[in-house]
Amino acid sequence: MLEKKYLKELIKISFPLIISSSIWTVQHFVDRMFISWYSVKSLAAVLPASFLNLTTTSIFIGTTAFVSTFVSQYYGAKTYEKIGKIVWQGIYFGIIGGIFHIFLFYLSPYIFEIFKHESEVLNYEVTYFQILCLGSFPVIASNSLSSFFSGRGRTVPILIISIIQTILNLVFDYLLIFGKWIFPEMGIKGAGIATVLSQYISLFIYFLLFFLNKKNEIYGVKDFKFDSYLFKNLIRFGVPNGIFFFIDISVWSIFLLIIGKMGVISLSSTNIAFNINTVAFMPMLGIGTGVSVLVGQYIGKGKQEISEKITYMGFLITFIYMVLVALSYVIFPDFYINFFKPKIFPENFLEMRNLTRVLLKFVAFYSVFDTCNVIFISALKGAGDTKFIMKVFLFNSIFIFLLPLYLLTFFFSSNIFIAWILASVYVIFDGLIFFFRFFKGKWKQIKIIEVLQYPMI
Repeated sequence: MLEKKYLKELIKISFPLIISSSIWTVQHFVDRMFISWYSVKSLAAVLPASFLNLTTTSIFIGTTAFVSTFVSQYYGAKTYEKIGKIVWQGIYFGIIGGIFHIFLFYLSPYIFEIFKHESEVLNYEVTYFQILCLGSFPVIASNSLSSFFSGRGRTVPILIISIIQTILNLVFDYLLIFGKWIFPEMGIKGAGIATVLSQYISLFIYFLLFFLNKKNEIYGVKDFKFDSYLFKNLIRFGVPNGIFFFIDISVWSIFLLIIGKMGVISLSSTNIAFNINTVAFMPMLGIGTGVSVLVGQYIGKGKQEISEKITYMGFLITFIYMVLVALSYVIFPDFYINFFKPKIFPENFLEMRNLTRVLLKFVAFYSVFDTCNVIFISALKGAGDTKFIMKVFLFNSIFIFLLPLYLLTFFFSSNIFIAWILASVYVIFDGLIFFFRFFKGKWKQIKIIEVLQYPMI
């Protein structure tokens, strides 16, 4: 009976997040589909620019994402008055991130010039990246505000806001990319503006729900003073999480930029395969977040053994789901690929489709192992084991993936399949390491709430 109780808790928290992640996936899937309809070169440019923007925001996003762990452990320990304070510290960290991206806006032409892509693709990359830089603050700040809800297990507001943001984004996409109604045809620039507009509206709604609801006053939501002690501890535990996120995103950004040296077809096919992969990956993150929240809450209550049971439940659910999706990639690849067929120059698509079919087999294989990364990293985050996660990703990304990829590509002229083999090995190796880390149980000894107690005066 107890197992059923914990399973119900996990499903109750995770299900809105799964739907929210799925909606986010649909948003980006349709966004890329619209761009692929507009032009193949726009499609080739959008994912490297998106990944680079995600890379530059990743430390800030990863740090504010850790606000959820603080909230969940405070909530489990019934230390409610500190919850609002830590959320505000995350918002202030988001302001720093927004200012940083203003500088990147002006540096972006020089950054993309390093990789020497085709001139038209390069111009598209710079334009899209610059627009996304203007939306960095709402993304980071919304991450902290959503942690106020997710850390307490209140995930329905996150779902509702995700639905609103997605609808707005897709409507703006259609109007601005293709020039419908009274709007000019803006192509990839329109796609970027649509994304940023929907992000600012989403942030505004989060603020309304967080700050104006009187029921939230017990959590100290109006205590918005800068707290140097809490801010330092957010940096102490959150920044390693941000660095892990930065490393993870950086690895795949560099991977895409290296693939870009192999030609537009290779880059476009990789972009399609990655976008299809989000169909499986993003819903897994919903369960992963649910696991992280419950691990944090039960650690706050001093019940680590329940945290362990919930983690294995989450892994089993995610593993079964991923096996089914991976099989669909292998058996029905064209079902996914044909969504990206361009209306202009469809003959270019034939070569892309054949290559993407092969790449999806790589995706299907490593995605099954990626369940270990999603679930066990989430559990370790919920316990505060962020320094270990950071160190593993730093070492593996350099010595297992990027260094061999660089040497094989630039000195031995390896092809796209060698690059994808290395990518698969990297994902599998990480997954096994985090499984064994969780299995050994060292995470049970971490006590972040004790560290966060204010010193006696």
